[in-house]
Amino acid sequence: MGTTQLESVPEPKYWHLRTVLSEALDSEFTVGEILPNERDLAARFGVARATLRQALEQLELEGRLQRRRGVGTTVAPPRVGVSVGSEQHAWPGAPDDVWQTVDCTPAVPPASVADALDSGRDEPVHIVRRSRVTHGQPVAAELLYIPQSSVPDLSAIDAPSGAARARAVLRELQRLELERQESAVELGSARADDAKELDRLPGAPVLVVTTRYIAEGRTAALSVATYRADTCRLTFGDSGRVEIHQDPQRQAS
Repeated sequence: MGTTQLESVPEPKYWHLRTVLSEALDSEFTVGEILPNERDLAARFGVARATLRQALEQLELEGRLQRRRGVGTTVAPPRVGVSVGSEQHAWPGAPDDVWQTVDCTPAVPPASVADALDSGRDEPVHIVRRSRVTHGQPVAAELLYIPQSSVPDLSAIDAPSGAARARAVLRELQRLELERQESAVELGSARADDAKELDRLPGAPVLVVTTRYIAEGRTAALSVATYRADTCRLTFGDSGRVEIHQDPQRQAS
């Protein structure tokens, strides 16, 4: 890599650097290639390392770069296309569900979750943990909160522990008639547990999809699914379905 001095432009310097770096990724690097260290990159573009970090963080947020433990910063592959939700509303654990159950534990949920479930802040709920893998790559981790009132016939005999208990809770949940589901999406930062499961660094950008499942006029379950922001692009259709598509510009490059 040669030396490239940035032009004087009215936009923030890190943003202009982000544009120049993006063009360099397309012309000089291949998917999976490791970028030079920050010192060398900052010297090439004649910027402070703080400015360089801002540009790199923006490119990571856009899915152009990945920071990997023990490796460094690499050029990211095209975004993986996965679907969130379905044309027909369905309970978690339905036959066509793509999530994999991991375990289930009874515990008191965060106060905000307890308020959404109207379950009482000191009342334990079933917390089902699930994961999602696409093309061998972890793309999402989910915590599904289900109050005991939604699965009143569940017994310890039917669901001893772990993944078996999770599957039993989901089967019992499907006895309710689902009226509708409501989803919201926001940008967040990966917590330590999510980062480990998604093979990301703590604090990495993630997309948090919160879904309320409504039955009998109340919130019967609440899902908090954390998606890797570097691999996912959300679009909303007229049907209300949320999908994650491959980025056509990235696919063509």
